[in-house]
Amino acid sequence: MNILLANWQDRNNPQAGGAEIHLFEIFSRLAARGHRVRLVCAGWAGAPPRADVQGIAVERRGTRNSFAALGRSAVREALAAERPDILVEDVNKVPLFLPGLTTLPFCTIIPHLFGDTVFQEAAWPVASAVWLAERPLARAYRRTAFHAISESTRDDLIARGVPASRIRVIHPGVDSSHFRPDPNVARSAPPAFLYIGRLKRYKGVDVALRALALARVGRPDLRLDVAGRGDFQPELERLAHRLGIADAVTFHGFVTESRKLELLRSATANVFPSPKEGWGITIVEAAACGTPSLASDSPGLRDSVRDGLTGALVPHGDAAALAGRMLELAADPARVERLGAAARRFAEGLTWDAAAAATEAHLLDIIQGAIDGSRDHAPT
Repeated sequence: MNILLANWQDRNNPQAGGAEIHLFEIFSRLAARGHRVRLVCAGWAGAPPRADVQGIAVERRGTRNSFAALGRSAVREALAAERPDILVEDVNKVPLFLPGLTTLPFCTIIPHLFGDTVFQEAAWPVASAVWLAERPLARAYRRTAFHAISESTRDDLIARGVPASRIRVIHPGVDSSHFRPDPNVARSAPPAFLYIGRLKRYKGVDVALRALALARVGRPDLRLDVAGRGDFQPELERLAHRLGIADAVTFHGFVTESRKLELLRSATANVFPSPKEGWGITIVEAAACGTPSLASDSPGLRDSVRDGLTGALVPHGDAAALAGRMLELAADPARVERLGAAARRFAEGLTWDAAAAATEAHLLDIIQGAIDGSRDHAPT
């Protein structure tokens, strides 16, 4: 296949995150299988306009702030320069509405849609623009097939009017040879919980802080490690002080890969209190390391955490419920190990090779017309 991708960023972008990891883990494998893979994306200050990244031919246009305006013309030029067999748009920020550019077979990858949660993070003018951009998705992408990364994302698409027959769920993978338990790394004593990820308002890290404060009433030795960076960190630090737990919370900032592995392996549990995710990549990374997760019972997270088996789900925003789960695990190391072992088995069933093979089969089905509606409409 000759595949043309459109995504806001490539994996080398300093602001790359889980969406870029997902895209490159899958499509670099397709490139290694002999498929021609190109990517149109945004650049950054000092970035070369063209590069080969993991076997994918990357063409960068503009920056993160200008790609919404420049992306469509860049894709149009890429289509004219070399006709692909299929165009794939990864909608992980604002949709570019690319189906109208071509009658070629089209696949839309949806990690997750923000919906109302965008108002928890962005100022209302920006949040309103993102919310409005997602509203016409079902109509504007009516001729495409969809690759959803979780059942929650599939259900969100169906609720927005996308026929279930045009959605295929393909779970992300995890490198279980890299993320694995280490018998030489012991669980933290006293018990320590871990949040690892971006420090953004909508991630709900403040709920974890409030839960720790409540849990420490019964177990004053409990701790929380927070690894990652983001513009919400100063507010989280102030909250820790107001709650009287500043000495029990360590803000690590950016951590090296080796330190990340150490934290994932030693934590009593990974904590992920977000109101909505596509999947929860750090949950499966923790699982591969043999560590259970405590997460909000919210879209995406309820797919990557098997409640009662690989961790526990609590109502989103319920700090008391999360505190209760923290206390339960802190008091029962044997249960932590049982949950961690089941989490490891779950993670071992999620491989990037399998995700790439499923994506390859999906794209071929779209090209061959096996997905109903994937080529029903001419561009508008």
